[in-house]
Amino acid sequence: MNKPRIGIIPGDPAGIGPELIARLLASEDVAKAADILLIGDAHVFEAGAEIAALPFDMVPVDPSQEWVVAESGAFAHDAMDTIAPDQVTLAAVSEPCGTSVLRTLDRALALAQAGQIDAIVFGPFNKAAMHLAGLGHEDELHYMAEKLGVTGYVSELNTLDGMWTSRVTSHIALRDVADTITGSRVEDAVHLIDRTLRRSGLARPRIAVAALNPHAGDGGNFGREEIETLTPVVEKLAARQMALTGPWPSDTVFLKAVRGDIDAVVTMYHDQGQIALKLLGFDRGVTVQGGLPVPVTTPAHGTAFDIAGTGRADVGAIRAAFDIACKMVTHWNTDTGAT
Repeated sequence: MNKPRIGIIPGDPAGIGPELIARLLASEDVAKAADILLIGDAHVFEAGAEIAALPFDMVPVDPSQEWVVAESGAFAHDAMDTIAPDQVTLAAVSEPCGTSVLRTLDRALALAQAGQIDAIVFGPFNKAAMHLAGLGHEDELHYMAEKLGVTGYVSELNTLDGMWTSRVTSHIALRDVADTITGSRVEDAVHLIDRTLRRSGLARPRIAVAALNPHAGDGGNFGREEIETLTPVVEKLAARQMALTGPWPSDTVFLKAVRGDIDAVVTMYHDQGQIALKLLGFDRGVTVQGGLPVPVTTPAHGTAFDIAGTGRADVGAIRAAFDIACKMVTHWNTDTGAT
């Protein structure tokens, strides 16, 4: 089987993304695992290599042609000019950096649509910079979905050491969460994480649904969402042979995941799952952009402006993002199972 073709973009030039990529490429087994195409400005990648003190060579290529150059010890480079060197100020939110992110992301998405790369891995973005540059969506996932023509359900998924989470709601105000949760949204979130885990090589994912209310609503004393919305979905999908249980109190469901009793938790809102995962391993977590027609992964941590340029960025999360992208390419056409 041919190796996965992974497109890598540096993320915000003012953050730790370029350094992370240099550290990733320094691992000899990375080039053995995939054919890598670096997408973006040469000086951005070179700045990251200088910060990491891990130089590497790039060979400009035309991605529409044969671009595998790993045999030479260099990495294929789809050269772009999105930002001038003097426009990059480390640890600063800026419109030029946001513009650079959007342009490199657009290029990677276009290459994926053309079948010239199989997956995308990106260094951390800074949403404030992207909004300054004209991002007209709540986040990069919905931006990517529009660019790729996706009209169905999409959601960020997070994973850490084999433990996964999906969200029924994400980047909305907490006061709006209860009104946004519907049976169809819960069902969509369950199907999305089940399909994604199968595409990551897991034959029959074990999924738990987290409750919204304290003590899973305490039989209706603390809210009725568990009775009226969550339990009917769990019973419906479990009857279709999906390995699904819940709703479980959110202050205990992650204990099941840590013990290895389940593979994934469907959470009701952003921080319900993010707090647990980041406490368990902030430097190893990965975000998977769920619902897109191509695997797209990134570290779950941010641009880390507090350490940008210091040479102290931890490669763990971007290495995990790379490994997951490779695995998802391999299993992408896996049967999605119960519906």
